[in-house]
Amino acid sequence: MVQQSDKKRILVVDDAPTTLEILRRNLTSQGYLVFTAPGVEEAIKILDSTPIDLVVTDLKMPKISGLDLIRHIRENFKDTEVMMITGYATVEGAVKAVKIGAEEYLPKPFTDEELFSAVKRALDKLKARKTGNGRVLPKSESFYGLLGQSGAMRKVYDAIAKVAPSNANVLITGESGTGKELVARAIHYSSKRSSAPFVPVNCGGIPEGLLESELFGYVKGAFTGAVETRAGFFQTADGGTIFLDEISETSLAMQVKLLRVLQDKEVCMVGANRSRPVEVRILAATNKDLLSLVKKGTFREDLYFRLNVITIAVPPLRERNSDILLLVNHFAKKFAKESDKPALRFSDKALEALKNYNWPGNVRELENIIQRIVVMSEGELIDVPDMPSLLRFSVMKETGFKRTLAEVETEHISNVLASVGGNKTRAAEILGIDRKTLREKLKHQKPNMGELL
Repeated sequence: MVQQSDKKRILVVDDAPTTLEILRRNLTSQGYLVFTAPGVEEAIKILDSTPIDLVVTDLKMPKISGLDLIRHIRENFKDTEVMMITGYATVEGAVKAVKIGAEEYLPKPFTDEELFSAVKRALDKLKARKTGNGRVLPKSESFYGLLGQSGAMRKVYDAIAKVAPSNANVLITGESGTGKELVARAIHYSSKRSSAPFVPVNCGGIPEGLLESELFGYVKGAFTGAVETRAGFFQTADGGTIFLDEISETSLAMQVKLLRVLQDKEVCMVGANRSRPVEVRILAATNKDLLSLVKKGTFREDLYFRLNVITIAVPPLRERNSDILLLVNHFAKKFAKESDKPALRFSDKALEALKNYNWPGNVRELENIIQRIVVMSEGELIDVPDMPSLLRFSVMKETGFKRTLAEVETEHISNVLASVGGNKTRAAEILGIDRKTLREKLKHQKPNMGELL
């Protein structure tokens, strides 16, 4: 005898009660464990709470269509197959359903044999998909830590190659997470200064009161706590390169002192009576428009022109979409090795989800997401449901602002009741209403909520 836990679980979604009952009865007779839902919202609640092997859904339903449900399942439930049934059978509808992710498409009316055969094929495909292979990603080659073969990145490489041999100051611009420090390192290690120090300084991460002493150093007794003379970042970088990241975060007073260093090639330690010469190449970076800050009076124009001898603009990840697979491959291998896990494989749909995302956090965000996927993965094949929710389609997210206030209230009352096991007194307390008001609201809501009275 087949145990209840061994039965395949099928969820039937249709707004017609008669169809739901017929499908439930027929599929149950074949040994399946069958759940039913009259609409997409109810179906998603079941999917969120119960493992489902196959969803059999109608195409046309009120509020949210079966196509939206298919896409939601494909991007949120890795081990669930989908089959569509419809009384509005068209070639266009079938193509769209299959393209979104339905493995079977069954037009009404259909016989019991056609239904059973389609269900068996869908479940067989689910089994095959679980053991299927993912895409082998292209190998990655780095340029001093920079990855990418797109036209946008090749322009960056060309610019680095041209500026590296010179001593000119370079301003590196780009959004946060694009790799501006990597560009600075590539310039340094491609130059004749490569054997000398490369000193990165996050100007925005050092309190204003400490920035001067950190950059220029201080002599013993210069201030309380200065028990010894200490060299600053400029002296440490002597003969090499100093990288001033987030240069836009410096105060106008500090900008004056930086300008003096650029002009005189000397630094004056805090508490010292005379300056000391330094031979340092200065690279600066910003994620802001410095010229607009100059116009606002928050950044010195003379310092801007001193820094901006040559500009290298690092493109955001959304403008170098063809590099995403290379980056995914690189980070997946890196974190798999760190976690002592086998190399991951990505399904075509997972890679498509990664390529279609806008990446506001750029390469840094991609790196963090791949690390999370590697750490949390249970198998070697990564599919869309293994992705963070922000990379997946959600039908509830898409339709969340299209519901009436009454619908939102009904859902909230239902959720509160469920959370307290149907205890209406406790639910009324949580909702901030009395028990009588709750009873009145339940009377005017959906039949399934009325049953809670």
